[in-house]
Amino acid sequence: MRLLHLGDVLGQSGRKAALEALPMLRDRLQVDAAVVNVENSAHGFGVTAKICREFYDAGADVLTTGNHVWDQREIITYIDEDKTLLRPWNFPDGTPGHGDCVFTARSGKKVAVINMMGRLFMDPLSCPFQGANKLFGKYRLGKNVDAVLIDFHAETTSEKMAFGHHCDGRASLVLGTHTHVPTADAQILPGGTAYQTDVGMCGDFNSVIGMKHESSVAKFLTKMPSGKLEPAEGPATVCGVYVETDDKTGLAKRIEPVRIGGRLRGSWPNA
Repeated sequence: MRLLHLGDVLGQSGRKAALEALPMLRDRLQVDAAVVNVENSAHGFGVTAKICREFYDAGADVLTTGNHVWDQREIITYIDEDKTLLRPWNFPDGTPGHGDCVFTARSGKKVAVINMMGRLFMDPLSCPFQGANKLFGKYRLGKNVDAVLIDFHAETTSEKMAFGHHCDGRASLVLGTHTHVPTADAQILPGGTAYQTDVGMCGDFNSVIGMKHESSVAKFLTKMPSGKLEPAEGPATVCGVYVETDDKTGLAKRIEPVRIGGRLRGSWPNA
């Protein structure tokens, strides 16, 4: 299978770039399944039902989120209806929405997507490592699903890397989101799981992780409140990861970063 994951979409600039790029990426890379993290897509904070529909229309199969999932209040009443808009699985029992799903790809194969959130410097949710163990009892790679994709929304590189190794051999790919800066460690772990510590964002990189840099610099400089953070609105770079899996095992055979447009140097999977 050919899988595509786009990192955190941030604000109008990132949303416009990702919506324009997604149909092209699906076509040129012959993607079977596409997942997009949309937790910052509504002016940098949360997501709306309208934005979800726009991404589905552009070719997204599943939308993931993170700690900003509830920033737009309307999503609280919408998320139960949308089975492929995920919030982190390890929120407390009774939280609206779903943290995992299975869908049938265009090729007819079944893809499980899991949205999990880390705990270091984040909200004190239930253990993502123990949560993954439970879900691997539900989704057995190469048995009842053809691919397992995990969006691990976490702050620290150490927790992300530990989680990747914890899932190695049981997931097709584990990709980190949340910190918005693409890391240079795309690899296939020893057990066959594709991994990258952070996919990067779809947003303007003339910024501080997607927000206008003036307010952030002033806050670090003075330690005083410096006004509301606003998304940077310059040309956006679309950051993602492309993975090919083995048809029998569901494990990864190839992982390649994808970066197009904006300020960052481009990256495209080799033929």
